[in-house]
Amino acid sequence: MWNYEKRLQFPVKITKTCPKTAQLIISQFGGPDGELAASMRYLSQRYTMPCKEVGGLLTDIGTEELAHLEMICAIIYQLTKDMKPEDAKTAGFDAYYIDHTAALWPQSAGGVPFNSCEFQSKGDAITDLTEDLAAEQKARTTYDNLIRIIDDPDVLAPLKFLRSREVVHFQRFGEALEKIKSDLDSKNFYYFNPEFDKQFVAKK
Repeated sequence: MWNYEKRLQFPVKITKTCPKTAQLIISQFGGPDGELAASMRYLSQRYTMPCKEVGGLLTDIGTEELAHLEMICAIIYQLTKDMKPEDAKTAGFDAYYIDHTAALWPQSAGGVPFNSCEFQSKGDAITDLTEDLAAEQKARTTYDNLIRIIDDPDVLAPLKFLRSREVVHFQRFGEALEKIKSDLDSKNFYYFNPEFDKQFVAKK
């Protein structure tokens, strides 16, 4: 009856316990530029996007970000599942351990809990897509920083995959912004909200 096999978008198979590394990577779970904020950002913005194609893109990328969130959680879990209290203390992961043991809980590398203020859904296509472009670049920079200081190849492989997807998402959002602009009055699209000021949207 039960024949269910869950597969991640990219395999995560970590063999070495390292709560110190988990403490760094957790920022991509609940940090300001992490996958939780990304998924909530895009899945919230999609509803008011004036172009169906761009709304669909936000849905697709927002859903993929949930898969990336799952990968990050798998990495953190595998890095901490066999840790002992003294491992957590030595690694500086003891404060997290006190509150959550080895459970997954969204916070930044600095210990700041996830907050919905980490992302914006403004209801203005130009504003939201510009934020999305910046969000992908900030996430890519965070992955760059992680890749520079982590040397475990089992951890690096999924991080490099996730970094590559940030680059692709940035490209897609750039195309989406140009699509939105092409539907608007080129003399005015930076001076109004196309989701409300419909009179400026080009008639086709």
